[in-house]
Amino acid sequence: MIAGRPAHGGMWCRGVMPAGGRGEVEYLGVGSGVMPTTKTDEGGGSPGTTAARSAAAGLSYGRRGDLEVRLARSPREIDAAQAIRYRVFYEEMSAIPDAETRARRRDADRFDAICDHLLVLDHALVPGEEGEQKGESESLKKVVGCYRLLRQDVAERHGGFYTAGEYDIAPLLARHADLDFLELGRSCVLKPYRTRPTVELLWHGIMHYVTAHNLDVMFGCASFEGTDPEALAMPLSYLHHFHAAPPDWHVRALPGCYEEMNLIPKEDVDPREALRALPPMIKGYLRAGCYIGEGAVVDRQFGTTDVLILFPVAQISDRYLTKFGAKYGTPRGGA
Repeated sequence: MIAGRPAHGGMWCRGVMPAGGRGEVEYLGVGSGVMPTTKTDEGGGSPGTTAARSAAAGLSYGRRGDLEVRLARSPREIDAAQAIRYRVFYEEMSAIPDAETRARRRDADRFDAICDHLLVLDHALVPGEEGEQKGESESLKKVVGCYRLLRQDVAERHGGFYTAGEYDIAPLLARHADLDFLELGRSCVLKPYRTRPTVELLWHGIMHYVTAHNLDVMFGCASFEGTDPEALAMPLSYLHHFHAAPPDWHVRALPGCYEEMNLIPKEDVDPREALRALPPMIKGYLRAGCYIGEGAVVDRQFGTTDVLILFPVAQISDRYLTKFGAKYGTPRGGA
């Protein structure tokens, strides 16, 4: 789902999986995801002390063949996720690293230390012992996908959500003070693993995490490739006219970031053309029942145009709750 950014002919939420062409996953994506908001290169910080503690048990959420989805168990595994993010965002995509990021070959910021990191590992890459026991290089080889998860209670103890750097989420949080929010971000998957089994495992993990922590709302940024909103006029206008969040869930991009999405009058929007232009991951979010915030945000460092995705868990379509949630129990919903 969501919380972060980059795009690749599809949606990323710097931390949402690259979408790819029509033959690839068409429902829910992984990537810059559903997506964060302080720039990636700010406050690099060491990999996740708090996250490692909160995920100390390293709970496995599921396994399909050699692929397993679970939370990171150590700073070393968080480092492996950061290395995967660098490969995808900076080497495969168009993100521009600063000198430190280029030297370390890691996508890292201060949020990594307070988030939980959901990983997909391929045990066939390093048969036998766990990568953590065999050394860092083996651990790096096993991690093939990741998602960054930030719960509201943790965010409030450590300076807020990443997304607050792009969208004015404070009024939303105040309106729903009785609900618990989860920010999704920094999602990405290595190219050979951008397949249905990998995506399904990630979403099984997310829904299990939502259930385990009794969370009510997921949110984050999804991205289009490119920094010219005019070139994205049809899909942005379609999202604005047909999938805008209702007043109770309304969120607006910050004044200094705001880019108009209402570029084409509603009567002139061709839904079929717009849907063809949407990244597969955003189409998947729409099918699941998400809302879209007001205003896009251009991220020139990452070469993307971001939109805000909102998922009240109680309003996710039954199809997706059954597909990704029923195995672990239906999450508690909000109003």
